[in-house]
Amino acid sequence: MLRPWLLLLVFCVPLLQWVNSHEESGEWSCESDSDIRIQAQFGPGLITLDGHADDWKDMDGSEFSLLPALDPDAETEYTGGKMTVKALHDGRDVFFMVQVDGDYAYSKGENTKCPSVALMFQIGEAATYHDMGGCKEGVDSCTNKTCKSHEVDIMHFSIGNAIPGRLYGGNPVDNRDGNGGDRFGHLNDLYGWNPHCRYLDGISSSANDSSAQNDWKGAWWHSSLNVHSGFVEEDSPYASDGQKGTYYFEFSRPLRTMDRLQQDAQFTIGGSSKMSVAFWYPVDGKSWHGSGHYSVSCDWVPLDISMKISMLTKVKQSSSVSAASVFALLLSVISLCVSVFIGYWVVKPKTIPFTPMENL
Repeated sequence: MLRPWLLLLVFCVPLLQWVNSHEESGEWSCESDSDIRIQAQFGPGLITLDGHADDWKDMDGSEFSLLPALDPDAETEYTGGKMTVKALHDGRDVFFMVQVDGDYAYSKGENTKCPSVALMFQIGEAATYHDMGGCKEGVDSCTNKTCKSHEVDIMHFSIGNAIPGRLYGGNPVDNRDGNGGDRFGHLNDLYGWNPHCRYLDGISSSANDSSAQNDWKGAWWHSSLNVHSGFVEEDSPYASDGQKGTYYFEFSRPLRTMDRLQQDAQFTIGGSSKMSVAFWYPVDGKSWHGSGHYSVSCDWVPLDISMKISMLTKVKQSSSVSAASVFALLLSVISLCVSVFIGYWVVKPKTIPFTPMENL
């Protein structure tokens, strides 16, 4: 009987730190760059979900400055570098690559002393970026009825227990329990109405629904890591702290999910959605909270699920077509030569040698 509440406690302790980071100190103001969009073009068979950026290197992305989520002031910008967000879909799944410069920092089992990243998507039409959905109800009164149309979909990856290059997220053990948790790598699938009303898919303050599951999968990597054959837990911390480089966070989930609880965003090919990306970093080795929470914008960023084929796919298709054309031409020449030879052999005169009578 205690098992569901123990699981809820395990998953929600790190989430409380995120809630605490949303205590604002003054009046909210926002001047977003409305021209930036994230384009997810069509490209089947291009991405291997392993945290490595090699298969993304020829794809365009959107670059963002990272400002504190609660006080988006340029003077307090994340000093490690910019964040680049890339997206792609294959007609079934949508893929994201989030890369951000940062010195290597990893402390096993301590999520708040490791970098962390989250993706947030609008579900309800009234859901705002500010206040994670913007429902005005408190934790004791927020429900799917009192906060209707304020739903947001969240994927949060805290890497303190995640091995670089390994896949985390939805797994048979947690999906069997009917929630969006990930007890192995803390790549969780959540929903919320505001920072104080945020839960794993399938779980709420009033009742749970066992039909939910974690639809996300993902992995992380850092450019200073030099073992590509695969890490295991005993290799932790995998590299020395303080090494210069870039973090890579790679994710995927289906364009459409089996959600019937209004807890997942649903993507449509040719359509547009709204999203945001958040980043936590242990500045000066201190646990992240409050000022360690950065965002790509102070408002929603449009995400276009395009029908347009990516340039990389076109190049590969063009190469394949060229090779096929050369092979077809060669086959045609061989066929023509064989036909000429057979034709000559058929019409060639059949002469019978003359034999004199006296030789018979």
